[in-house]
Amino acid sequence: MDATVCDADIKYPTDLDLLNESRQKAEELIDELCLKLGIKDKPRTYRRVARKDFLNVSKMKRKPANILRQAIRKQINYLKRDVRTINGILDTIKDKPIPFDRRQLKYFFVIQHLLEQQETMYKKKSHQVEDRIVNIHQPHVRPIVRGKAKAKTEFGAKINISLLDGYARVDHFDWDAFNEGQDLQSQVERFRKLTGKYPELVQVDKIYLTRENRRFLKEKGIRFTGEPLGRKPAKEIKSRYQKRKERREAAERNQVEGKFGQGKRGYGLNDIRARLSSTSNSWIGAIIFVMNLIRHMRDIPLSYFVSLLSKLMKVRNINIYPLKPQMELCA
Repeated sequence: MDATVCDADIKYPTDLDLLNESRQKAEELIDELCLKLGIKDKPRTYRRVARKDFLNVSKMKRKPANILRQAIRKQINYLKRDVRTINGILDTIKDKPIPFDRRQLKYFFVIQHLLEQQETMYKKKSHQVEDRIVNIHQPHVRPIVRGKAKAKTEFGAKINISLLDGYARVDHFDWDAFNEGQDLQSQVERFRKLTGKYPELVQVDKIYLTRENRRFLKEKGIRFTGEPLGRKPAKEIKSRYQKRKERREAAERNQVEGKFGQGKRGYGLNDIRARLSSTSNSWIGAIIFVMNLIRHMRDIPLSYFVSLLSKLMKVRNINIYPLKPQMELCA
């Protein structure tokens, strides 16, 4: 068992870029409102000044903290003015339906929520807020702190999988960060429901081996890989066979890491390009399904594929050369 993050295909988020992008989207919504409602005199938005202020800071190679904070404050004020303008125009139509389609209305709600978050972080001089939005086009994506050497923070869905005989199964899927150690007991029970018995051995990382989980595994008679709690004994009394067996079982857990590597390098598990939450879920599920399908094909003998190909060729009335010599070479 192990967990990983399936990175979404989004630009690395910064407060200044998010505010600028939200401001541009708000200006598009104002233009759309004026067009649909026939407003000839557009309200003042200062878009050229706001764009200039943004570029002056974004093009700087090194951004001092005070200048960056000043630029963020300006973009917050520009965006706040645009949101106030949109609300003012919507207040004038009263009984008429809102002239936004579903997509535009979603953007408007996301922009307002992002403005509220950025204003809160600016006042508190913080970079943390609950359910932080890191992309206005994919507001469901959350920052997940991982502490890896490559990237301390990843952006995407977090999945917790279990591996059995090379087949992967997603047990927990969430856009918010979660502690995978809390899923161990439910994963073990799900295994029992699937196979009718408890597993003989559970190979997991240290984060899974809490006192409660250790107690649960001991009650069920399940062995697990990992160091026992407490101080190490001064002299370990273990046979050479026991040590070799423990090393082998601990090394077998690398198969889960290998499965993640296979998915990310070969099937794009670290580059999810779907825009919606539901389609991203399907995208990740399809990758896991294809990897399991490839694993299943290893158990099917080559002769089955050769006979299937021969039948397909005969159905189409295509003459083929005898495949017996090729089968002997592959054997």
